[in-house]
Amino acid sequence: MNYIFKLLLSALAVFILVQILPGVSADNFGTAIWVAFALSLLNLFVKPLLILFTLPVTILTLGLFLLAINAFIIMMAGSLVDNFHVDSFWWALLFSLLLSILQSFLQSLAKVKKR
Repeated sequence: MNYIFKLLLSALAVFILVQILPGVSADNFGTAIWVAFALSLLNLFVKPLLILFTLPVTILTLGLFLLAINAFIIMMAGSLVDNFHVDSFWWALLFSLLLSILQSFLQSLAKVKKR
């Protein structure tokens, strides 16, 4: 049940950002749910492999290359989910940064409401 709640919060964050950012588009909230699901699967299976393969670059950049990996994951989700499109790497980078911030905010807000 906790996973579904976090998935819905992530979908809400995706839907909000799609409305704000002109370089990212999705048709509706259902598409945002699929994007959140695809991102969770990509973060679970693909991201650890990318981190492992790019470990020397990540160490040289003091971890900043992880931002590029996050943007690449967003672009992969854009190619996997129909009706979700990211115009460029830079939009994916901005989307990933804002998505992380918005997810943290929504999750902390949900924790406050639970108490």
